[in-house]
Amino acid sequence: MDHIRNFCIIAHIDHGKSTLADRLLEVTNTVIGKDMQDQVLDDMDLERERGITIKSHAIQMEYMHEGEKYVLNLIDTPGPVDFSYEVSRFIAACEGALLIVDATQGIQAQTISNLYMAIENDLEIIPVMNKRDMDSAMPDEVEDQIVELLGCKPDDIIRASGKTGMGVREILEAIVTRIKPPKGDPDAPLQCLIFDSVFNPFRGIITYMKVVNGTLHSGELVKFVNTGKQYNADEIGVLKLDLTPREKLSCGDVGYIISGIKVSKEVRVGDTITHVERPCEAAIDGFQEVKPMVFAGVYPIDSEDYEDLRASIEKLQLNDAALTFQHESSAALGFGFRCGFLGMLHMEIVQERLDREFNMDVITTVPNVQYRIFTKKDSMLEVHNPSGMPDPTLIDHIEEPYIRASIITRTDFIGPIMTLCLGKRGELVKQEYISSNRIELLYDMPMGEIVFDFYDKLKSISKGYASFDYHIIDFRPSKLIKLDILLNGEPVDALSTLTHADNAVTIGRRMCEKLRELIPRQQFEIAIQAAIGSKIIARETIKPVRKDVTAKCYGGDISRKRKLLEKQKRGKKRMKQIGSVEVPQKAFMEVLKLD
Repeated sequence: MDHIRNFCIIAHIDHGKSTLADRLLEVTNTVIGKDMQDQVLDDMDLERERGITIKSHAIQMEYMHEGEKYVLNLIDTPGPVDFSYEVSRFIAACEGALLIVDATQGIQAQTISNLYMAIENDLEIIPVMNKRDMDSAMPDEVEDQIVELLGCKPDDIIRASGKTGMGVREILEAIVTRIKPPKGDPDAPLQCLIFDSVFNPFRGIITYMKVVNGTLHSGELVKFVNTGKQYNADEIGVLKLDLTPREKLSCGDVGYIISGIKVSKEVRVGDTITHVERPCEAAIDGFQEVKPMVFAGVYPIDSEDYEDLRASIEKLQLNDAALTFQHESSAALGFGFRCGFLGMLHMEIVQERLDREFNMDVITTVPNVQYRIFTKKDSMLEVHNPSGMPDPTLIDHIEEPYIRASIITRTDFIGPIMTLCLGKRGELVKQEYISSNRIELLYDMPMGEIVFDFYDKLKSISKGYASFDYHIIDFRPSKLIKLDILLNGEPVDALSTLTHADNAVTIGRRMCEKLRELIPRQQFEIAIQAAIGSKIIARETIKPVRKDVTAKCYGGDISRKRKLLEKQKRGKKRMKQIGSVEVPQKAFMEVLKLD
C-alpha cells in the first residue's frame, strides 16, 4: 500500500487535462508505439470531435522513484460544468489531485468549483501551471492567482506543458512524494466502493471499484450491500489501457470486477461490495445523490421502439450515473420517458449517444426545471412537465429553483454581462476583483432562465473570456404561467412550457414565428397559435401549397375555371378537418435555441 498513489486531474474545460495525461502515460511507458495518439483516454468519438472529456477515465501507471516501483492510478475527469457529478464520484476514490491551470487564461469558475470539491474530500492538491510554453502565457499573473486561491508557496507550483512534455517528470515526482498512500486494513472484512460501470454485450456489466479495506481474490463469492444480490467474482483485475486480469486485488487498489450481471438495476454507483462469508459491518458512506437540474421528455420517433429505448437508456445510465428517467406518456408523442439531466450540454450529449451507440432516433421535448406547486388545499406537488400542472384556479402559488451563479471574466465585459444577468431576472449578490483586470460576479438567478441559451450568450458577449459555474440554493415564489402552442387548434404538449408572466407574450410570439419557418407547408392552411389558458396571445399562419387546377383550361368561359377552383376549395376544407400536422425533430431542437 505504501507504493500506491491514487490521484485525479481536475481543471476548467480546455485547460489541457487530457494532453497532460497523454504525456504522463508516455513518460511512464504505459502507452507505447501505435497505441499512442492524442487524447488517449478519450475513447468516445464524441469526445474527440468536440475536444472535451465527457466520461472520467481511470488507468494504472508504473513509475520508478529512487530505485523503487510505485503504482500510480490516474483518473482524467471532465471539465464542463454539466459533468461535475462525474468529478465528484472519482474524487471520492482518490487521495490527491492535480489542479491544472492554463497559463494563458488563469483561474476559471470550474477550477474553483472542482477545487472546493477536492478540499472537502481532504485531497492533497498539487498545483500545475499548464501551457507555459505558449507566447500568450502570463506566468507571473497566474502564479499570483494560484497562490491567493490555495495559500501555497510559489515554489509548490509546477510549470508544465502538455504539448512539449516540460515539467512532466516533476509532476510524477510530486505525486510520489506529496500524495499520501491510501489508508485501509488488508486483513479487515472486504469493502469495495463502486464508482463506475459499463455494459458489455458479451460479458455483462463490468463494475469499476476501489478496494477500501480487505483483499479480494478471483472466484470468491461477493455481495452488493444495497441490493443484497450475490455473485461470483469471475474475473478481477486492474485498469491499464485494456482490462488486465489479476488473481487478487488488495487494499488501495483501483480495478474492475466481472460477475456476469445482466440486469442494469443491480449495479448502483456508490454501492459497496463485500464477501458473503465475512461481510463488512456497514456500507461506505459519503456518496452524494445526483440532483438533476433540467428535465425533458425523450420519445421514440416510432412508438414500436419504446421497449428498445427503455433498454438503451438503462444501459446508458450504467455508464452515466447522472442520468435519471421515469415513464411518461404524451397525447402528441405517445409513450416515452421523462429524463433528468445536469444541464443542456448533458442533454445534447445523451441524445447524441443514444443515436450513435444504440441507433435510437428520439424526439426531445422542451426542457424544464423542477417546480413546486402549492395548491389552495395546502398540498405541495413537484412538477417537471407543464402537462402535469393542475388547473390554474386550484393553484395558490408556484416556487421555482434559484441558483447561485459564479461568473469570472475580464473587466472589459462587466457591462454586457450584468445586462444579460438582469435580463434573466438575476440579482447581484457581490462582485470581487481577483486581480487588476479579472472580476468574479455572484448572482442569484432562476434556474429556468439559464437552461436554454444563457451559457451560449455569455460566451458570445464575453468573446469566450467568461467562465460560469453554479449550484442550487433554494426555491422561491414566482409569477409563472403555462404557455401552450396550438397547431390548428390542437395543443402540442411537447412544446408547452412554463415561463414567467412578463416574458410569456415575447416567447409565444417568437415560438410561433420560428415554427412557421420550420414546419413544412401542407395542402391546407395551418394556424400556429400561442395561448395562455383560453387566451390567444400570438398567431402565425402557414399558407397552403396550391396545385394549379386551371392549367388545363386554355381560354373558354370563366365559369369552367371557377367550377374547378370551387371543387378544390371544398377538397381543401375537407382535408383540413382530417389532416394532421407533422412537426419535424429539427423544429423541436430549433425552438429551444430561440434568440
